[in-house]
Order: sequence, then structure tokens, then C-alpha cells
Amino acid sequence: MTTIAVTGHMDITDDSVPLVRGELDRVLAAYEPEGLVGLSCIAKGSDSVFAEAVLAAGGRLVVVLPSHDYREAKVKPEHVATFDRLVEAADEVLVMPHETASRQAYEAANRTLLERADRLVAVWNGQPPSGKGGGTADVVDEARGAGVPVDVVWPDGASRQA
Repeated sequence: MTTIAVTGHMDITDDSVPLVRGELDRVLAAYEPEGLVGLSCIAKGSDSVFAEAVLAAGGRLVVVLPSHDYREAKVKPEHVATFDRLVEAADEVLVMPHETASRQAYEAANRTLLERADRLVAVWNGQPPSGKGGGTADVVDEARGAGVPVDVVWPDGASRQA
């Protein structure tokens, strides 16, 4: 059994999605489907692309939601259908003990991802932390500090929305 968590940019461009998905498919192909577990907060962008790749690879999906109000407070209308479909497809849904979405809720979700993960996949352009905390670079730093192996995925041609 291999449990792989994801962190990544929410604002990858539409043109980047198939590039990222192709690279994620290649990364996940190295694992036996029956032993593959993917952990994701299923946010728009990298988290959802990873979750869909895990399911397509035959793995099990575990969704980690930062707060009880996450769907209502943070999921944008254009992402609701994907979000709901991924929650429905998940083997397990963990909701952090926070009523409202906040930095603390996101940090708790990220800690849970790293505590349960054997590896971390980071859909990340390699830029340093923004200083706000809880971003992709911060999660990568935390994983490396905790000894969790990190696979960085940022295929040629991938970009973030301006």
C-alpha cells in the first residue's frame, strides 16, 4: 500500500491541465492500482486533477476537507460539479474539526495529508513561499522537513493564470 498526498497550484491554466494530468498519470503508473491511495483536498486545479488521475489509475481516493463549511464557503460555482463528483467517488472523506475555512483549517488539512502520506506529489513551479503560509511551497518544505519524499510535477509548457 502506498499513500500519496498532493499539494499544488489552484490557478494552473486550462492549457496546463492536460500537461499536468499526463505527468501525474506517468507518476501514478509506477504503483499497483490495488495498493494506491491518493489524498487530496480536491480544490480547483492541481488537487482535483490529481484526484481524477488517482481514480483513473484504479486507486482509492481519500478526501481531506479543511472545514465543515468548505464547500459552501470556498468552492466556486464552476468547480462545484467536479468537487461533488470527487466527494462521491472517495472511499473516505475526512473533515477537519474547523467550522469555517481559515488559515488554521488549511494548515490542519495539510498536516493530515503529510501525516498519512508515504509520498507527496507537488504540482509546483518551484517558486519560493509567498510568505502567507499554507501554500504549495510551504507544504513542500514541511514534507521535506518531515522526511516525506516529494515528487515535483511541473511539465514543460505548464503555467499559472496571470
